[in-house]
Amino acid sequence: MTNYNSMPIFELVYVVVNYGMGSRILHKAKEYGISGGTIFLGKGTVNNSLLNFLSLYDERKEIVLLGTDNHTADHALVELNKEFQFEKPNHGIVFTTSACEIIGSRCYKSEENEEGRGVNKLMYQNIITIVNRGKAEEVIEAAKAAGSKSGTIINARGSGVNETSKLFNMDIEPEKEIVIILSKEDITEAIVTSIREKLEIDKPGNGIIFIQNINKAYGVYE
Repeated sequence: MTNYNSMPIFELVYVVVNYGMGSRILHKAKEYGISGGTIFLGKGTVNNSLLNFLSLYDERKEIVLLGTDNHTADHALVELNKEFQFEKPNHGIVFTTSACEIIGSRCYKSEENEEGRGVNKLMYQNIITIVNRGKAEEVIEAAKAAGSKSGTIINARGSGVNETSKLFNMDIEPEKEIVIILSKEDITEAIVTSIREKLEIDKPGNGIIFIQNINKAYGVYE
């Protein structure tokens, strides 16, 4: 039997940067102990008349997803911020979320370790919505109506014409879109409710929403 309490804590590191920067992020991440990652193409969706909440404009973005243990993630986050200066406007954003053990499907959480790292009160959460192609803008509109300032849209693709990836038993094919929205925790419920109602997420095949707690972040502007 696997002892989840004795296993290392893993984290996912998300880095959202301008198009063409993803390879540089991966290269530097390897220097800081992260062996590899994945780059997704996305699009920022902030209206210039709104506050620049995520420092993302309506242009092509690259989302770099990295996975590592929590100690390496902490070190890499600090060093990546020094190198790419995410705290400056329009330089991108980086944040981490807790991850499940890779082989199994059971999530685990160590209260003692999180308290020791200073994670006593979460301030932001990551709302991920997967919908049919062409519906991402409706997700953004619903989120804005509930207080969100922006998000990032990713065009999701399967691994082949006759083969698709699955997330929570939902096919991820070329006609799907993924929307990533960082939210203050006190308005997450309102944003999720707005998206859920506008997109009728509860109806089969209309989409799926899941939420991740943000452990640390650089480059978030209000």
